[in-house]
Amino acid sequence: MTSQRTTLRVLVASNALGGVATASGFAVAALLAENVSGSTSLAGLVATSTTLGAAVLAVPLAGLARSHGRRVSLSLGYLLAFAGAALTIVAAQLGSLALLLAAGCLFGSGSASNLQSRYAATDAAEPSRIARSLGLVVWATTIGVIVGPNLTGVGGSVGSSLGILALAGPYVFSVVAFGLSAATVWVGMRSQVRPEKVERQPLAATFRLVVGIPHARLGLLAIATAHAVMVGVMSMTSVHLRHHGASLTIVGFVISGHVAGMYALSPLTGWLADRLGRIPTIGIGLGILAIAMTIAAVAPDDAHVLTGVALFTLGLGWSACLVAGSTLLSRSVPDDIRTSAQGLSDLTMGILASISGTAAGPVLAYLGFHWLAIFCGILLIPVAVLAATTKQAMVRV
Repeated sequence: MTSQRTTLRVLVASNALGGVATASGFAVAALLAENVSGSTSLAGLVATSTTLGAAVLAVPLAGLARSHGRRVSLSLGYLLAFAGAALTIVAAQLGSLALLLAAGCLFGSGSASNLQSRYAATDAAEPSRIARSLGLVVWATTIGVIVGPNLTGVGGSVGSSLGILALAGPYVFSVVAFGLSAATVWVGMRSQVRPEKVERQPLAATFRLVVGIPHARLGLLAIATAHAVMVGVMSMTSVHLRHHGASLTIVGFVISGHVAGMYALSPLTGWLADRLGRIPTIGIGLGILAIAMTIAAVAPDDAHVLTGVALFTLGLGWSACLVAGSTLLSRSVPDDIRTSAQGLSDLTMGILASISGTAAGPVLAYLGFHWLAIFCGILLIPVAVLAATTKQAMVRV
């Protein structure tokens, strides 16, 4: 129990730092891409490359966790993100979109590590508190992701003082915070016992096993769909706001409200998942996401407050689906494929979110923010049907 508390403290600290690093860069990612590329329709590509990087790196990082433990896996993930943040600054200075996208892929490793750490929190948790342990680690990111976007203005000033592009300035904070995250995990989890050697599970075989288990299938789809909806809308919000008169400060507040919705109430969604059940909590999350898409679809373009409400609600629905879906997936699969299934989950959510993020730019450019919200809302229908037809029995483990 003492070891579990120590692990949770380390994960809370590293997630808070990782949140600062990720959110500092993500808040200006679309604006930076638009600046470098000169095209609004390409503005979502950096966010997409970051999401894709998180997805692709999730599988090898999960494999590293299986063979060498969470300490090695999480530390390496944060170090790769550290390199990605530094390379982003270089790409901005050179005005190279290709280098910016490559940097985004490495930057996504920080998100992969933060996401993997939620599973690390459940490794030794009591069965009755699994979702709450997971939710606590997700909650820790609140500190970072609220602070991060509000460093946008300061980051611009720091960038200018260092002689770099103002929009790349916030990535200076990302470099520092990712470095501290890696150090926190490496030092704080040094007493972790190296896991026994487990036979490597091919990804295709893991996928077949997961989709063959009803609860695991629902957990996987709920996580991936919620993430795709969230990324599709959120990645274009800063561009939408700027195009309709919002200052960088307003953009920062809206994004901060969004990430507060994502993380601040995750202990509550964890409690609901443990007490009410994983499937009902997923249903609640889907309902909240539907409300968010409705608000975003009907809000006038210059109604920044309503956009902020929609983004906060979007984050809250995402949180419920992530916490409940992750717990449902982890507890529904056999022990020998659990880590592989977790990596598969992060890969799937990243791929779907990459597709969503890539499509979001052209949709915003040619149809507008309202239609983007409508299309993302339609994505919720299949998982809602699956949740309604999947039995709740034996979910509370």
